Amino acid sequence: MSGFELLLEYLTKYFPILLFIFIALGFGVVTLLISYLVQPKYPEPEKLSAYECGSEPFSDARMPFPVRYYIFAMLFVIFDIEVIFLYPWAVVFTDINKVSVIGLVEMLIFIALFLVAYVYAWRKGALEWD
Repeated sequence: MSGFELLLEYLTKYFPILLFIFIALGFGVVTLLISYLVQPKYPEPEKLSAYECGSEPFSDARMPFPVRYYIFAMLFVIFDIEVIFLYPWAVVFTDINKVSVIGLVEMLIFIALFLVAYVYAWRKGALEWD
């Protein structure tokens, strides 16, 4: 087989996927274009004014947030990601032959570090939502 025949065979296999991608992109572009052309254009001051949830803003949007919110969010993400690491181990642990004593000790160390970090954050008051 020549290089052209291999390319033609490759494109024949993936033609339905390429066709689907082009149809999806075309549908999106055509829909946006039609909505832009047929939408009413009445730029009134009331319509162009800024609002939050249907009401006029009463202060500057760039007001500072307490750092406690960011710390709480970061702790949530960190502990959430650490718990995700337990799932693959739990799946493998169902077959005791795949997990050795070393694997069990490693997971116990991981859980111990997790608990130490949790207790530390709790003692520092990082989990208090005031």
